[in-house]
Amino acid sequence: MSQKIARFLAEQQPETPCLVVDLDIIAENYRALKGSLPIAEVYYAVKANPAPEIVSMLADLGSNFDTASLTEIDLCLGCGAEPDRLSFGSTIKKQRDIEAAFARGVRLFAFDSQAELDKLTQAAPGSKVFCRILVDNSGADWPLSRKFGCELEMARDLLIEARNRGLDPYGVSFHVGSQQTDLSQWDVAVGRTAMLFSALNEAGIELKMVNLGGGFPARYRTDISEIDAYGDAIMKAMTHHFGNRLPAMIVEPGRSLVGDAGIIQTEVVLISKKSYDENEARWVYLDIGKFGGLAETMDEAIKYRLKTPHDGGEAGPVVIAGPTCDSADILYEKAGYELPLDLKVGDKIELLSTGAYTTTYSSVGFNGFPPLKAYFI
Repeated sequence: MSQKIARFLAEQQPETPCLVVDLDIIAENYRALKGSLPIAEVYYAVKANPAPEIVSMLADLGSNFDTASLTEIDLCLGCGAEPDRLSFGSTIKKQRDIEAAFARGVRLFAFDSQAELDKLTQAAPGSKVFCRILVDNSGADWPLSRKFGCELEMARDLLIEARNRGLDPYGVSFHVGSQQTDLSQWDVAVGRTAMLFSALNEAGIELKMVNLGGGFPARYRTDISEIDAYGDAIMKAMTHHFGNRLPAMIVEPGRSLVGDAGIIQTEVVLISKKSYDENEARWVYLDIGKFGGLAETMDEAIKYRLKTPHDGGEAGPVVIAGPTCDSADILYEKAGYELPLDLKVGDKIELLSTGAYTTTYSSVGFNGFPPLKAYFI
């Protein structure tokens, strides 16, 4: 926890649950990523945390933006980013949204299917397009499914068709999975990308860009490599497969920029047991759960670090759950969490590294609980 956040919580004592984000940490993370990959263009994945305070600051620092909707595009434009700094990176878009983005000056679009190519042909003539390919997500705590991307043979045909329709077949994208801890996955994905570059070159198309996606991690319970190690792994993969003729490179960090900058403070609402068995784990209910912004605890995938007022004392196993009247609202039951035996109802607990994918995952009012309140300092 940064001193700024600790001071804010102590002085302001905001109502819980709440998220507090230290903007200075985001700026530091952005500069560190730029330093580790100086020749890559950074496109912040707005979906990770679309707070105007974050977008405006990153725009001032020179960041580009990966957007998933027209709303995110308008947010970035309103925060000072020019349209040529935006990518409409979703592969699932309404044609009227493509038209609106094109009218606003956006000229870089993702696709992975014939139907999406049909929309781009009609709604964004002459634009740069990049095709997303399927890659393995082994090693990712939050893997992405086959919902996005296509096989190499199909990507080749789609990019040729894009050229034939007057679009600019600009490049290829992939995503190795969110919270990726296996550095070798970029080498595998870049190798597949290089094969596609060669196939398109034989067809008379010189692709110009590789979008390496996101996957850079935040600090949860598992140790992770420093960002420099990720930069080194990516550059080794690119030079291994492309030699000295490196294409333009794009990275789309989200979690790694904003995750560690935020802390959720929550209150213990109830501590209970389900039987008289002394060895049974206590149930600890917080005033935030899956529906309050912690959706990434689904299947106990993302394991947040916890800080309590009684850390250092004797601890015991717990099941951690949210406050709603839904049996799915259990955060951790199998991940081996332990909390101090001195923990009591009313205590405040901090969930660390919760700056990404929390406020926007918060429901609008399930069970009458309001959306997660956020402060940016």
